[in-house]
Amino acid sequence: QVQLVESGGGLVQPGGSLRLSCAASGRSFGANTMAWYRQAPGKARELVAAITSGEITSYADSVKGRFTISRDNAENTVDLQMNSLKLDDTAVYYCNLRTVGVPTYDYWGQGTQVTVGS
Repeated sequence: QVQLVESGGGLVQPGGSLRLSCAASGRSFGANTMAWYRQAPGKARELVAAITSGEITSYADSVKGRFTISRDNAENTVDLQMNSLKLDDTAVYYCNLRTVGVPTYDYWGQGTQVTVGS
């Protein structure tokens, strides 16, 4: 059974930092992209950052220069370092793993709450 387990969410003051981690297990995933999405109350889920097996990264414009995504292919883990956090970063953050090839499989974590406030 495939599992993506997230950790690291919490409450942080504006300008502060948090690090999210996600560990995937349950099968051999082959080439894949791991990503972080977020969903704020009343808003659609949006892509925050992604990283391929070859460690090519991409970021939403709203987090460029503040967030850094990284991964460990041997451990099937992905981290999201979030710095200079803003009130608008408040959301539930979800880890995603998407396999490369046909068919494509999408796996999701259960989500972790990040709240930026005083």
